[in-house]
Amino acid sequence: MLSRTADHLFWMSRYTERAENTARMLDVNYQTSLLPQSTAVAQAGWQGLLSISELGPAYTARHGEVTQRAVMEFMVMDEDNPSSIISCLRAARENARAVRGTLTTEVWETQNQTWLEVRRMLASGEFERDPGQFFEWVKFRSHLSRGVTVGTMLMDEALHFMRLGTFLERADNTARLVDVKFHAVQSDFFGAATAQDQEYDFYHWSAILRSVSGFEIYRKVYRDIISPERVADLLILRPDMPRSLHASLNEVVANLASVGNDQSVETQRRAGRLRAELQYGSIEEILATGLHAFLTQFLDRVNELGGRISRDFLVPVTD
Repeated sequence: MLSRTADHLFWMSRYTERAENTARMLDVNYQTSLLPQSTAVAQAGWQGLLSISELGPAYTARHGEVTQRAVMEFMVMDEDNPSSIISCLRAARENARAVRGTLTTEVWETQNQTWLEVRRMLASGEFERDPGQFFEWVKFRSHLSRGVTVGTMLMDEALHFMRLGTFLERADNTARLVDVKFHAVQSDFFGAATAQDQEYDFYHWSAILRSVSGFEIYRKVYRDIISPERVADLLILRPDMPRSLHASLNEVVANLASVGNDQSVETQRRAGRLRAELQYGSIEEILATGLHAFLTQFLDRVNELGGRISRDFLVPVTD
């Protein structure tokens, strides 16, 4: 396969997954904002969302003070923000158009229709009228894109590069979500909590689980009250949780093996080593040595993997 074709397929999937993850994070913040809470707590939530995406400086330069309305507009409909939902969906569609002949008709039409529809929805004000419904639509279109891809594409290198992009992006986004949300409530790990704190914690952790479609999974796996340690265990180490770091790395390793060549041996080794640390790690060890430090190192290694995949297979990265 031509490296430029692989590059477009890889980034088409990454941008589609990024749009979904942005919608998930915005949705959980929007739903949480509907709960009784102080202005300071609400603002910290929106500030944390900007931190997850590393968009704090860009947002401040354009909007200044952090407000719910401004953050939502910046993350959804600002075409000058490369990580906004509309920018991601546009980039996904443009990458798909560049390799139209490699895609099945169903995959192309799904990407193209998503782009046409999101422009119509934003222009007609549907997002402002019901943000929650809009975020559900973005998630649905991403699910549809993945399903059509797996259901209609030949199981060859093209599909493997698309899956690589999806799960590398998912690993990155899940790690960012866990890091920022746990950082915001470090006090939950220490000391006794009041009844009011415990009630807030339940809604806080429930919202985080719902943002990764993990609430029902948590109940099925642990059959107990929601605790920070178990949320971390589910989202980091469980291989049967679809959006966990472990499950994402399993897919990265498997798809790397399918497209591997002599040049990618070291990249495959590093991916396998990172997967092994998740496979044989324990949440007690991770929390003892520091969750933030673990996730920061994980993000660095995932970003390095992305760079190595680009050098090994795709169009060379230029500064």
